[in-house]
Amino acid sequence: MKWGRVINEQGDISYITIAEDNNLYELEGNPSDNSLQMTDKKILPKKWLPPVDAPAILCIGLNYRGHAKETNKPIPEYPVVFMKNPSAITAHLDPIKIPGVCNNEVDYEGELVIIINSDIKNVKVEEAYNYIMGFTIGNDVSARKWQMELGGGQWVRGKSFDTFAPVGPFVLPMSDIKNTDFFQITTKVNHQIMQTGNTSDMIFSPFELVSFLSQDTTLKAGTLIFTGTPPGVGWARIPTITLSKGDIVEIEISPIGILKNTVIE
Repeated sequence: MKWGRVINEQGDISYITIAEDNNLYELEGNPSDNSLQMTDKKILPKKWLPPVDAPAILCIGLNYRGHAKETNKPIPEYPVVFMKNPSAITAHLDPIKIPGVCNNEVDYEGELVIIINSDIKNVKVEEAYNYIMGFTIGNDVSARKWQMELGGGQWVRGKSFDTFAPVGPFVLPMSDIKNTDFFQITTKVNHQIMQTGNTSDMIFSPFELVSFLSQDTTLKAGTLIFTGTPPGVGWARIPTITLSKGDIVEIEISPIGILKNTVIE
């Protein structure tokens, strides 16, 4: 049963799920121990929240063969790792804000995101599924000039502006996923399809990433791992496409849901 986190009409934080009647219902329990149970109380969200309060955001670059090809980069031998500032996290339906220091360079990247369920270290690939709370949807919003030219050769600055890490709205628990499952990712800008891809095109699987990132490094509970983006990013197009005021970005990963954000200046 997928779940999300909202502020309800009374101003309290509630865990919710969506039922077959397309209404949202309150959940009792805690997602960290997989004890969530649906109640009969309908919820009208006052505001969506990120699924978890993440202590860290780890990200993987060039993890889809198609994306490596469109950027003319070789297939990496090891995962390409960078980080986002946790203050970049924002929620479903919250705006993506174009920074004043950015000029025609802000890009979208629809991604599958892993949520770690407990403090872990030195996890084996075959055991990694035990430490994944679930999967959600993320947008690795990127300021390309800062990423490529102005960041001193590092990607963090161009990826860490406020609101550059939308996540949500729902989490699909690991307990609902088979190890062989693959996810279809579709990114739309103003209802036009820009990215389509499948996690079967990943170079490093989610389980390999959890194992790799945890080697001699403690991953704290709630850590988000952005697993890379499929081909179709705006910066790789001719001519390039960048986000501007009023654009609507929707990222769909079935059966998780649709993450939607509007761009403002």
